[in-house]
Amino acid sequence: MQMVESLKEIWDYREMLKSLVRQNLRTRYKGSVLGFLWNFVNPLLQLAVYTIVFSTVLRINIENFYIFLFVGLVPWIFFLGSVQGGTTSIVNSGNLVKKIYFPRAILPIAVVISSLVNMFFSFIVVFIILIVSGIGISISVLIYLPLVILAELLMAIGIALIVSCLNVYLRDLEHILEIVLMGWFYFTPIIYAVEMIPIKYLKIFCLNPMFAVITSFKDILYYKSVPYILPLLITILIGGLLIIFGLTLFNILQKNFAEEL
Repeated sequence: MQMVESLKEIWDYREMLKSLVRQNLRTRYKGSVLGFLWNFVNPLLQLAVYTIVFSTVLRINIENFYIFLFVGLVPWIFFLGSVQGGTTSIVNSGNLVKKIYFPRAILPIAVVISSLVNMFFSFIVVFIILIVSGIGISISVLIYLPLVILAELLMAIGIALIVSCLNVYLRDLEHILEIVLMGWFYFTPIIYAVEMIPIKYLKIFCLNPMFAVITSFKDILYYKSVPYILPLLITILIGGLLIIFGLTLFNILQKNFAEEL
């Protein structure tokens, strides 16, 4: 019952949520020369660095490696930004939390939605590169993309809810997560193909919920094939459970946010 009330309250404050998302998007690159264009430049710069390192230095032999990397890197940047930004969302809004009442959960949710919008802009670049490179886009397969985005979105919101309220009480969490996310990146098939994972370790890698998300993005955009639906449905279920746990944890911990901030 409390869960339903929490969701209803978030919905009632949806206009504030929209306002926070707009504010996050406006202030992210405020004062920079390129401003909004960083939404396109940032992933391209990261792509250039990883491509140079892994295709010329470490020499990963994958055809059109820069595209293979890009279609996995963009959703990872969304996930990374959601978790890192969500972690500090309550602490960074301490003055707002102390002054007025509103469902605190909308702060990390706003960060995730802002990151999602940025990912959509980055995918404009992805689609252009896919078309220009000659790989192209399969419309019949592209219809599965919303399902993959939903799976990742639920995961991101759930984790952001959990880490944001915990970080109020444990400020070291922000630094711990930097290390965890670094390891998580290499544990996810972004810079390498699934076929490169030794068979005896494949089941362990599959326990990573981001495994299904990233491989599905690559199936749809790089291989132009239908992704495996069952792992995606399991990831959606995990994301939903994380959101339920996150909101429950929020209801318990938010009572003392003002004192801790």
